[in-house]
Amino acid sequence: MVVRSALRHAAFKPALGMLLLAPLAYLVWGAAMDALGPNPAETLIRSTGELALRGLCLALAVTPLRVMTGWPEWARLRRMLGLIAFTYAVLHLLCYGWLDMGFEWGEIARDIAKRPFILVGMLTFVILLALALTSFNAAIRRLGARKWQLLHRGVYAAAGLAVLHFFWMRAGKNNFGDVAVYGGILSALLGWRVWRFYTNRSNSKVSNADSRSRIR
Repeated sequence: MVVRSALRHAAFKPALGMLLLAPLAYLVWGAAMDALGPNPAETLIRSTGELALRGLCLALAVTPLRVMTGWPEWARLRRMLGLIAFTYAVLHLLCYGWLDMGFEWGEIARDIAKRPFILVGMLTFVILLALALTSFNAAIRRLGARKWQLLHRGVYAAAGLAVLHFFWMRAGKNNFGDVAVYGGILSALLGWRVWRFYTNRSNSKVSNADSRSRIR
């Protein structure tokens, strides 16, 4: 198949990475050329946040795609997608701290305590930071596969908190269109995992019951 052949090609992964980082190049160009509209700071903060959320959704889509297509090649994209999402999250935090708060750490601390959606955003970032720092093979060997897998299930919490952060941010403007889209995508991705977990458990029980009946 054409898609699977593309996934196997050595150039596919770097090409996809460049494509996903293209919006960053546009934002840098727009900031340099003063082409980001009347409020460039808000555009940068909002855009980097949405790009981080999109990256999380793409990273979470890898496993369903791998299972449904039966193509293990999808798995080689997971780490890159997660790190790109983290990159945009870092930029989102930097834009907030610099452009919105002027790196006034006392003001930032008060803002976190005063506004729940900022607190949720910070919690999301902390989880993503832990996942990014342990996304390499050396961390897997150090933690052990089981502990590493448990830690990296935190991506589900990060994605849920990211949508909540986005929801509360848009609540002030009563603009929930994009929130519904991301919430729907995330619900589908997490719902598929829940369905697969219970299906596998049910199949395992049936298999065990069959094995016991044969033994008898």
